[in-house]
Amino acid sequence: MWVRVLGSAAGGGFPQWNCACPPCRAVRDGSRPARPRTQSSIAVSPDRRRWFLLNASPDVHVQIESFPALHPADGSRGVPLETVLLTDAELDSTLGLLLLREGGGLVVHATEATREVLYDGTGLLRTLEAYCPVTWRPVLPGADVPLADGLTYRAFDVPTTKRARFGAGEAKGRVVGFRLTDERSGRALVHLPAVQDLTAVRDQLEDCSCLLVDGTCWSDDELIRLGLAGRTAREMGHLPIHGPGGSLEQLAALRIDRMVYIHMNNTNPILLENSPERRAVEQHGLEVAVDGMEIEV
Repeated sequence: MWVRVLGSAAGGGFPQWNCACPPCRAVRDGSRPARPRTQSSIAVSPDRRRWFLLNASPDVHVQIESFPALHPADGSRGVPLETVLLTDAELDSTLGLLLLREGGGLVVHATEATREVLYDGTGLLRTLEAYCPVTWRPVLPGADVPLADGLTYRAFDVPTTKRARFGAGEAKGRVVGFRLTDERSGRALVHLPAVQDLTAVRDQLEDCSCLLVDGTCWSDDELIRLGLAGRTAREMGHLPIHGPGGSLEQLAALRIDRMVYIHMNNTNPILLENSPERRAVEQHGLEVAVDGMEIEV
């Protein structure tokens, strides 16, 4: 299968429009090597012709335009984008659905918990249905679901204690990861852009060939230390990379061919290509996603 990283930053992108933290200043003024990034989303294909979108970010129009494989054929409207799989109901993952309304119809795979928020909480899906047909496919964690040409997915629950803005915070399926498998080769990709506790999903990572994993914050108190928020990374539903129990030490012990951090917050120093934090990640055998990265799994 083929993977295209359409966007690799967390909500707000990089640089974030209202932020002057050190990485945002550096990417704006060019004082240190760093590349701008749009908000997190990937596209997956079994054949480089039919593509499936995982999360629809607010930057989806720019992301589609930057990827020739998703451009419309001559003389037509429409792109070879078959469906959207949602990991959660966060605005950063779903606002792009509204921007896809000109497509003539959408197929959306989401859990009941996510669908409930998008209908009764944000009202996003109800708004979208006023513009185009929407077909909802329920995502049931643990079930194998065929997509196309031997490409299947299995969702798995990602436990979180993050405060729910809408609906019941205890509901299972608020956040899921996706394990996509190419049945022809047996190779699997795991997309896990938000995870609070890796030990809770460790069994889902076994034997995968590629892992795209939550790289939101370097340290747990990153936003507090910079005076930008009053909550830790864990309190916002994200396991930090560094520190005791952080993702870097846990992931470095796994035998996975390729591991890539995705969904980096604009404050994360690994976005600076010459930072000691970036070197530490690379020395442990992990990569940092950038918009436009392509991976063959």
